[in-house]
Amino acid sequence: MTEEIPLAGGFVSPVVRVDDTVRRPAPARAAYVRDLLKLFERHGWPGAPRWLGLDDRGRETLSFLDGFVAWRRPWPAAVRSRESLVRMAELVREFHDLTAGTPPAEGHEVVCHNDLSPKNTVYRDPGSGLRPVAFIDWDLAAPVARIHDVAHVCWQYLDLGPSVDDAREAALGVRLICDAYALSDRDEVVETILWWQDRCRRGIESGAADGDPAMIGLRDLGAAQAVRSAYQWVTDHRSTLEAALR
Repeated sequence: MTEEIPLAGGFVSPVVRVDDTVRRPAPARAAYVRDLLKLFERHGWPGAPRWLGLDDRGRETLSFLDGFVAWRRPWPAAVRSRESLVRMAELVREFHDLTAGTPPAEGHEVVCHNDLSPKNTVYRDPGSGLRPVAFIDWDLAAPVARIHDVAHVCWQYLDLGPSVDDAREAALGVRLICDAYALSDRDEVVETILWWQDRCRRGIESGAADGDPAMIGLRDLGAAQAVRSAYQWVTDHRSTLEAALR
């Protein structure tokens, strides 16, 4: 019997590696995610796993992307280096542009990943330090405006919240990401960061109240309070963040 190796990060559902594949329960929107990953494959874009079908247990089978994934803090310094942030933003722009005007975009601007963070990013070292090469966990992908992913990565990759010592430096990081992505309209970036934080906090709290085991686990780990604190930090430093984008 082929060995199944549990992979880190499968908090919501069990994820295992089998040889050079990843097996996991099919997500609720499996057909949509399948079509999106197949679109990337047709274009030869290497920034996402390949969809390989279902195994004999009905689990979704994806190609395994070898590399480092920042499941836990503290992150290696390279994850937040200027070079990594620039390449991450470029990768986001690449898949956004690939989806613009396609059936998965459903008439919206692009398809967004909607959960981009270091824990969903595969890094490799080309000889100059870790650099992002691909994104995993596309379960929440959906047609929406570009700014949704851009704002989310600003929050997640810069860890915007009370742990930030220098708000001005963080603001320059937001600008760096927007510049690397080549985002033209930046007026709503900070507002969209706040929208994400509020949505995330409410999702954890309401899910826990409804008895969702995953959301109960996140709530008990203090995730909702952490997001609430991050929201307050962004609110308190909003003028500094927005000034860097003008």
